[in-house]
Amino acid sequence: MKPTLSELLHFAVQTAHDAGRLTLGYFQAGVQPEFKPDDSPVTVADRQAEELIRQRIAKRYPDHAIVGEEYGTSSHPSDFRWIIDPIDGTKAFIRGVPLYAVLIGLEIEGRCDVGAIYFPALNDMIYAARGEGCFWNGRPARVSTAEHLARSYLAFTGAESFAAHGRFEAWQRLLRRCYHCVGWSDAYGYALVATGRVEIMLDPVLNPYDCAPFPPIMHEAGGYFGDWSGNETIYANEGLATTRNLLPRVLDEINRRE
Repeated sequence: MKPTLSELLHFAVQTAHDAGRLTLGYFQAGVQPEFKPDDSPVTVADRQAEELIRQRIAKRYPDHAIVGEEYGTSSHPSDFRWIIDPIDGTKAFIRGVPLYAVLIGLEIEGRCDVGAIYFPALNDMIYAARGEGCFWNGRPARVSTAEHLARSYLAFTGAESFAAHGRFEAWQRLLRRCYHCVGWSDAYGYALVATGRVEIMLDPVLNPYDCAPFPPIMHEAGGYFGDWSGNETIYANEGLATTRNLLPRVLDEINRRE
């Protein structure tokens, strides 16, 4: 019998919570990172959290596929594919900054339908399934009702990444149009959009495991997640989240030629 979205969402939320509590045993405890070939850090907490998530999925849903940042893709194909990042924001984690997250998303027949974002050090959980609503610690979550860029907050991850990926001019145009710009980074910026505390989150480079929970969460919160051209996808190697109201204005600024 095929599991319901409600069941799958409950499983994602509980698993993200348990993996997050595991990471707290290493948080602000002097854990030393290793550095991968792309110079991104990884710790024992990343690996153990992903192992926990994979073990839970394999036990509960043995026919489902898994993609994870640290241990790659499982060998068997499936219409159900879990995409996980055990610690999104490892750079924050290793410096004792509490804005890191556990990300669990589920693709069903190629569409991201279930997502959970858990911030262990804040004990904050944002989660959604298509048609089931978006919730923030049990309360309904909605994007901002702001109508103008001039009163909007813009968040981003790394300032240096925009120039490195040929997006500096687009970023600067949005900076000039928005009321406030701040580097609340990684998944935290997207959670802020989904809960109405920030209007725009931008990343000029993003992997699928960095954003798999975002499409259902943004959709159910009344917002948008996708690429910088208006396509709802996790496979464009970039990310944009905003409100439906502001999306046309944001895309105009991004793609406008000076």
